[in-house]
Amino acid sequence: MLSRLVLTDVRNHAALTIAPGAGFVVLTGANGAGKTNVLEAVSLLAPGRGLRRAALAEVARGDGPGGFGVAATMGDDVTLATGALATAPERRVVRINGAPAPSTALAERLAVLWLTPAMDRLFTEAAGGRRRFLDRLTLALEPGHARDGARYEAAMRDRNRLLAQPAPDADWLAALEAQMAQHGAALDAARRRTVAALDESLAAQPAGDIARARIALEGWSGDGAELALALRHGRTRDAAAGRTLAGPHRADLIVTHVDKARPAATASTGEQKALLLAIVLAHAELVAAVVGRAPVLLLDEVAAHLDPVRRTALFARLAPLGQVWMTGTERALFSAIADATWIGL
Repeated sequence: MLSRLVLTDVRNHAALTIAPGAGFVVLTGANGAGKTNVLEAVSLLAPGRGLRRAALAEVARGDGPGGFGVAATMGDDVTLATGALATAPERRVVRINGAPAPSTALAERLAVLWLTPAMDRLFTEAAGGRRRFLDRLTLALEPGHARDGARYEAAMRDRNRLLAQPAPDADWLAALEAQMAQHGAALDAARRRTVAALDESLAAQPAGDIARARIALEGWSGDGAELALALRHGRTRDAAAGRTLAGPHRADLIVTHVDKARPAATASTGEQKALLLAIVLAHAELVAAVVGRAPVLLLDEVAAHLDPVRRTALFARLAPLGQVWMTGTERALFSAIADATWIGL
């Protein structure tokens, strides 16, 4: 958990310090007060672009000096910091215990998972969003997943650029494809382990106030040798398409609404929100059981559209899951919570 969070020039916050407790952390305030901005800051303590997937320059305070900083203490002895300098606003800086580190190293220290209102469309939009969601789930169980994903994407970008040249160097293509094969196979295997474990956990969930979900991974799967062969044979096709058409970047997370026996994509907006919530809860419980600590959960406006009975059931389910950050416009939405760190903005 985080025991201290310091924001400097993040969105609308020139300077903000929070000392959260071990359980619920509830941020309340009017629309535009900066509640989601705080959650975004916490999400940047994990690899990736955070819950808004914003460019670094967008995170910096509009009337500030140009850079920003997010610093956090875990327990008493681990410090994480990230941000961007005013002189290099699009270059991310990461420090762990004061020492420079790659952003992928953050996953070895802290697992963060979030739900935002924008994710209500996750099941009806393109597969890329679902892959990113699955990768966040996988990262909490296997921190090395971040490195494999970053290296696979980097090698694929280089391969695509090389294929766009009139006479690409065959040896350089082979070297890039070997990198893609190595990290792509690891990427796929980690995703499938996560999906298998999480689907088993979801299957064991009882019927109740939250929808029941089942998950599966569709698309390319194979070992490194199979991927290397597919890439080599697909060079002409990929050059014509302007992108790589085989590999784990083409996979898709498929979610089924168990109680309605239909794909999540055809469920109502409320049902899709409930399915997402069911997945996140089961995943947090799985991580707690496997890793020994639950991920930090960031739930933006999660209580706003739930009736009092479902809100109470949700809070009871969340209570054992460690540090849970939630936002809402009114404190009354969280009246069923007995103990929390309350932060008014």
